[in-house]
Amino acid sequence: MIIGYARVSKDDQNLNRQVDQLQAYGAEKIIQEKFTGTKRQRPGLDQLLQLIRANDVVVVESISRLGRQTLDILNLIQLLHQKQVKFVSLKENMDTATPTGRAMLQMMSVIAELERNLLADRVKEGIAASRRRGVTVGRPRVPQEKLKIAIRMYRSNEYSVKEILATNQISAGTFYREVNRLKLKKLKRKDEQ
Repeated sequence: MIIGYARVSKDDQNLNRQVDQLQAYGAEKIIQEKFTGTKRQRPGLDQLLQLIRANDVVVVESISRLGRQTLDILNLIQLLHQKQVKFVSLKENMDTATPTGRAMLQMMSVIAELERNLLADRVKEGIAASRRRGVTVGRPRVPQEKLKIAIRMYRSNEYSVKEILATNQISAGTFYREVNRLKLKKLKRKDEQ
C-alpha cells in the first residue's frame, strides 16, 4: 500500500497542496496532521507507524514534512527500513530503496534541521531588534481598568468567574494571575505589620 503523510505546523495552514501531490503520486491512504515537526511524538505520525506493513511505501511531499530534527528523521527512516517499508520524498526526488536515495536522505535531513535552526535564530534576532527600538513584543497588555473592574466584580460575590471574564473580555489566566498577585500583596502587607 502507498501511504501518504501530509503535515503542517499550525492550524491556520493548509494541507491541500501536499494532499494533491500525494494523490498524484498514487497514495491510497493519506494521513493528515497539523502539528509541529520539532516534536517526535505526533498523533498522525504515530498513526502512520501503526498502519505500515512490510513492502508498503510511505510518501511525503518534502522531507521536512517528516520532521525537523535530523536525528529524529534518520531514526524514523531507519525504523521504516527495518520494517521493510520504502520511503519516498517527492520534492527531493528521494527513494530509500536505493543506496543513493539513502545517502541523499541523510544530506537532506541535515539541511532540514539547518533551515529550522536558521529560522529560529532569525526570529530571535527580530525580537531583539524590536525590543531595542522600544517596540513591545508579544500579546498586548490587558488595560488595568479592565482588571480593576474584574476584581471588583469578583469581590462582590455577585458574578461567576465566567461572567466576569466575558464581561471584561479577559482570559482566565490573566484574571487568576491578578487575583493571586493581589493575594500575595495582601499577605506581604500583613507580614510587614
